[in-house]
Amino acid sequence: MIGYGEFLDLSQSADSAERAQAAFLVSSAYVEHAGPEDERAALFAALIGFLEDSSVKVRAALAYGMLRSAKAPRVAILALAGDAPIISRAVLQHSPVLIETDLLGLARKIPVELLGAIANRDRLSERLAEALFDRSDKDIDLQLLRRGDLDISAERLISIANAHAGDPVYRGALLKREGLPAEARWIVVQKASSAIRAGRLVSGALMPQRAERLFRDAGDNALCAIGEAAAVAREHGFIAAARSDGAINTRILMHALLHGHALFFADAIGQLCGMPSSKVFSILGQGARASVNALLARSGMSAGLRNLLTRLVLYARDVDLSGDVAARLFVVTALIEELVIEHDGLLPDELAEGFGYLNEQNLALARQASRGVMPSFVSDGVELARFPHSEVRVAELAGPQRVALPAA
Repeated sequence: MIGYGEFLDLSQSADSAERAQAAFLVSSAYVEHAGPEDERAALFAALIGFLEDSSVKVRAALAYGMLRSAKAPRVAILALAGDAPIISRAVLQHSPVLIETDLLGLARKIPVELLGAIANRDRLSERLAEALFDRSDKDIDLQLLRRGDLDISAERLISIANAHAGDPVYRGALLKREGLPAEARWIVVQKASSAIRAGRLVSGALMPQRAERLFRDAGDNALCAIGEAAAVAREHGFIAAARSDGAINTRILMHALLHGHALFFADAIGQLCGMPSSKVFSILGQGARASVNALLARSGMSAGLRNLLTRLVLYARDVDLSGDVAARLFVVTALIEELVIEHDGLLPDELAEGFGYLNEQNLALARQASRGVMPSFVSDGVELARFPHSEVRVAELAGPQRVALPAA
């Protein structure tokens, strides 16, 4: 045990290592002190004296002795928080003496390279996180985004998505957050889709028309799925944001109904009509045909489009469109036949977009429904069956008069 006399000799030594030992002794003794007040006052005076020491080693030892103690004097901790970076980083990250007001002030003025120390504290409030985000440093932004215990406002997440979703590192950090708002998720999905489509592997493997169709369908699926989750979470701002981007159109409304995203459809129609989505959902689920048509008329749709969507709503009541591909194929096929017969093959322009979507879905759903049908058919004991005249037809194709395609 070192006596006070020996401590005094160490504190006055010309050797910085000995002074560092004295600084550590006095700071740790102060935070653990339980003796008389005059002794405590002497320790405090000695501690304050070491703040003026010219050696970083001494001041670092002083900080280390009281770094994690809530009994450390505020004046000393605040002084060390503005000291050399090697000292201030430790104080900013670990000292419980620094209250939120202290940290807010420091976060706005300290060098950017020291912000990581505050971002690594065990507990961060949303207010303090906002102050760190305001410094607009990529490393700090990502550090905060990756903290699952940190509450970040929806407005901030949407702002980050708008500004940085083109960066794949930001996209990954955003998508890992469980509470990511629907609007931010949609922005990230759009940026990711554009990046994938622009990649050399995709552009070299897919014809432009096929790539356009695949990415458009994937985007429709993503928008409707995100919109459905937003409707469940009552994030009504997502529909408004999607409308402002022009994403809510005839195609999306039909896609939502056809794939069982009824809540998203009701939310979208409710905002178009200026009605509560709960009332809209009730009309769509139980209202008469005329009521559904009147509801859609209130949203500003043309008569032909209203009739088409009304038919789709009535079909959606009777069959499960959320996961049954065969049911979707049946509904699409029935709608196409009804439209062709009703308009005698000459549909008005207002139905062109909807009819084109139905034709695309008819092909896509037919492909999905047909997968595995022939292998299943053959495995049911009919493997010995033969195509009629198959040998003759194959012989014709293999003969001297076989047709050669120009591109072959």
